[in-house]
Amino acid sequence: MARPLREGIDALQLTTKIALAVLALASGVYTYIGVRDLLDGSASVVFLGALIYSAAVSVGIYAFWIFLMRLMPHVRYATHRRALVGAIVLGSVMIVAMSSWLNAAALAGSAAIEQHLSRAAEGYADALDKAHSNALAAQSLLPDIQLAANRFARLADDERASGALTGTSGSGTVVQLLTQMSNDIKGLAEEVIQSRETVRQLHDQGGERIARMRSLVSASGPVARRADAFGEEAVALAGVIASLQQTSVAPAVRRAADDLASTFIAPVADGGTQDLRNRQETVVGNVAGAVAAQSKALASAADQVLAVETVRPERFVPLSRPAAVLVYGADFLPSWAGAISIDLLPAVLVLILVVVHSAIRREEDPRVIDNVMTAADMMQAMRLYEQMRREELATEQLGAPVPREAEATEPAPPPHDDDPDTDEPQPDARNVTPIAPQRGRGDA
Repeated sequence: MARPLREGIDALQLTTKIALAVLALASGVYTYIGVRDLLDGSASVVFLGALIYSAAVSVGIYAFWIFLMRLMPHVRYATHRRALVGAIVLGSVMIVAMSSWLNAAALAGSAAIEQHLSRAAEGYADALDKAHSNALAAQSLLPDIQLAANRFARLADDERASGALTGTSGSGTVVQLLTQMSNDIKGLAEEVIQSRETVRQLHDQGGERIARMRSLVSASGPVARRADAFGEEAVALAGVIASLQQTSVAPAVRRAADDLASTFIAPVADGGTQDLRNRQETVVGNVAGAVAAQSKALASAADQVLAVETVRPERFVPLSRPAAVLVYGADFLPSWAGAISIDLLPAVLVLILVVVHSAIRREEDPRVIDNVMTAADMMQAMRLYEQMRREELATEQLGAPVPREAEATEPAPPPHDDDPDTDEPQPDARNVTPIAPQRGRGDA
């Protein structure tokens, strides 16, 4: 199995280099697309900077993996292999840091920005709904206010018609006091009713802004321009939400409730008799107690509305493609996987080569020359063998070994006419017996 595996590795060397070059080039292209959004300046400066960075990334990725493909399969000791595995892990982390996240930005940058716009639009829609709900909560005070105004008005009518409170009909002190309190509370109710129309108009304006923001998210065209338009709509919508919260009448109701009790001034009884005046003073005291109770009830209801947390919409922050990919990385895992695979796929090729070379070393027999020697090694071994044979023959004929110092001082004979290019010394014809030519492997 060793010979077919070696032949397969030799046949795939060109394919491996081409595949690695294509992967490095693809990573460089996507890195160029991703890095453009990170650079500022003129168009030429951005183009030149992105081009140089992407070229450096391509060269670095190609050099890193080609080194490992050449060296790691031939490392046999476990310690050295663990060191190379550590180098692979460190290099992979560096490749992801300098290239893969930019590749992901190029692959999913526009979609990530649209995701950012979509979430911002939904956040502003929630803020608008909460502000509208708070404004409507203040409207819930209207029935209580109208009920109090009607109660005072009805008492005034009863007193005027039949003297239900003092026992004497007519428009005296009590009727005037009750009528005045009814009119004051009715004025507060009118303010609440008028604010209802303002709340409706502001909510409609906010709804229109939200609709335009959502249309920008799903529209076609360059995402950068759509993000700029989205930012303008977000600023306008934030102003609408602030205005909507300022239209709440709950603070006004709270102040009016305090004024009912604190500014109440009892009128002087104007009855014609002392008995009537005494009865009027008694009713005025009862009215003062009723006004204080009504003031407390309205203040409590207003406090419940004011206790609701004020809506503060988040400020819209534009994001670049790389930043959006990092923020919303969990939503684009397939794009991240593709970007990282482009850079780290050669690691699989390195592992394949390691496994194949291990299989070759297990299968081949180191005693067989074909498995461990190249043609150049074979020729060198043959030359050494011939030299060793000549030394043995010279020793047998002379009876003693020829010192190497003598061989070094003895002048070299002229080269053979049949082999003018060889630099090896030829043996002396007087002392060496001709050797019969040996048959090569291919001789019959």
